[in-house]
Amino acid sequence: MAEQTIVGEAVLSIPWEDKPEGCADVVWRYSENPIIPRDAIPCSNSIFNSAVVTFGDDFAGVFRVDHRTRRMMLHTGRSGDGIHWDIEPEPIRFECDIPELQNFAYGYDPRVCKLEGRYYVHWCNWYHGPTIGIAWTEDFKTYHQTENALLPFQRNGVLFPRKINGSYVMLNRPSDNGHTPFGDIFLSQSPDLIHWGRHRYVMGTIGGWQSTKVGAGPTPIETSEGWLMIYHGVLTSCNGFVYSMGAALLDLDEPWKVMYRTAPYLLSPQRLYECVGDVPNVAFPCAAVCDAETGRIAIYYGAADTVVCLAFAQVGELIDYVKQNSAV
Repeated sequence: MAEQTIVGEAVLSIPWEDKPEGCADVVWRYSENPIIPRDAIPCSNSIFNSAVVTFGDDFAGVFRVDHRTRRMMLHTGRSGDGIHWDIEPEPIRFECDIPELQNFAYGYDPRVCKLEGRYYVHWCNWYHGPTIGIAWTEDFKTYHQTENALLPFQRNGVLFPRKINGSYVMLNRPSDNGHTPFGDIFLSQSPDLIHWGRHRYVMGTIGGWQSTKVGAGPTPIETSEGWLMIYHGVLTSCNGFVYSMGAALLDLDEPWKVMYRTAPYLLSPQRLYECVGDVPNVAFPCAAVCDAETGRIAIYYGAADTVVCLAFAQVGELIDYVKQNSAV
């Protein structure tokens, strides 16, 4: 356990709740879920699949808010404890000097990655179909949009928090223009966060809870054992898609190489707030806050495409579980 450490910062104020007595799970839910209701701001039909990071001594994030018009938008949020959030009522207005990208149509399922002193927001962005939009901010007030990372059709773009062998690295999943009944995880590399290439296959479906498609979740967590990638897997039931949560360990220097991945899920939609909502049976991880001192991990996930929830894990226990229950 002691050798399985997080490479990163101490976050003394990380949201945390001890594992319930008698709980055998390595990922457990916050007892007060959901932490953000669907109607937290006047315009919202639902708030879910959102990204959270530390910001100074507090927390900030970019939240998917589906408006009552059902337009998918991105809003800034701030919190002192990572649990109680103030979501701005107005959506983010990106500063963009690229004429072809200035007509913002929709944005959903954001991630936020702290990288080289900036906070990079990346989300599913419309450009003649879904692709990966990128913007950066230093204060969560002004957002500077840059070029889209990839051609349509793409979803689940997730940046690594540092360069690897001199290149920026992003996980992504090729998709289609609909609900995508397929999907494997790939990796792309860039010298400048603008031009992306040297694409590599990471992993695909293997049956059971991850038999239809898989997609990267939060920013990968650097550990002494490799990159810890929390991801979602989807099965197609007789009643539609079911989204569950798993984890994999990727090689530190060649992160397209999967060393271990969970055969069992870590968390699946079983609580009422995960099973009932606009899209039933969804647990969709988008962010993780980590404390390098204690090994605590707080995982933010969307439930039933309706609300934001929180779960917890200890890095040593989680890595042990991934290794001991690996499908690789």
